[in-house]
Order: sequence, then structure tokens, then C-alpha cells
Amino acid sequence: VQLQASGGGLVQTGGSLRLSCAASGRTLSGYRLGWFRQYPGKERDFVAVISWSSRLTPHYADSVKGRFTISRDNAKNTAYLQMNSLKPEDTAVYCCGADWASNSSWPPTSKYEYDYWGQGTLVTVSS
Repeated sequence: VQLQASGGGLVQTGGSLRLSCAASGRTLSGYRLGWFRQYPGKERDFVAVISWSSRLTPHYADSVKGRFTISRDNAKNTAYLQMNSLKPEDTAVYCCGADWASNSSWPPTSKYEYDYWGQGTLVTVSS
């Protein structure tokens, strides 16, 4: 599976962006899709995750609850992260990962639970 994140950019505080994570190479059937972000020199931090069928309630990091919404379109093999009310501390490189559901418990919030990763997309929030 190849994943490609896109949609990053420069936005002012309070603004919005929608990130996309497109998969190719095979279907994402059975995979949970998660978003993580990484600050310079820091570890990759969990942001949000959604299950394959969306039957399980999406899970969010406390820092983004109420502001970010994760979704997916299985027909398009794509996941999305709608980010509203952005803050300067949201500035980071955002990347998406795919986790085979049978390999981990719910919710998979550790980067080590993910099987595939895509290149990140930079989000910069100006104050």
C-alpha cells in the first residue's frame, strides 16, 4: 500500500484546512486509517483514527477534539482530516498511516501499530 498525504499549506489562526490521504497499490479494506503529526525534532504524535467500516467511533487526541474531524471514502480509497479553528500549535508535518485491524486493539494510537505510512504534508498556522 502506498499512501500520499496532501492538502497542507499556510493558514491563519482560526482558519481551516482539509487534508487528504490517498491510497494506491491495493484496497484499504480492513485497514484503520490514522493521522499523526510530527514537530521538528520530536516523535510522531497521534491525532485521529477511523475504522474501516466507520462502525467504531473515531478517536481523537484531546488536543484536537471538537476541532478536527476524520472521515474516509472507501470507494475512493481516501481518508480525510478536516481541521477547523486552527492554532499555531497545530503547525506540524501531518502524515497518514494504515493499520491492519486484526493486528491491534482499538483505538490504535501508537505509531508502532501502523503497517504503512505516507509522506507527510506540512501545515503552518500563522499567529
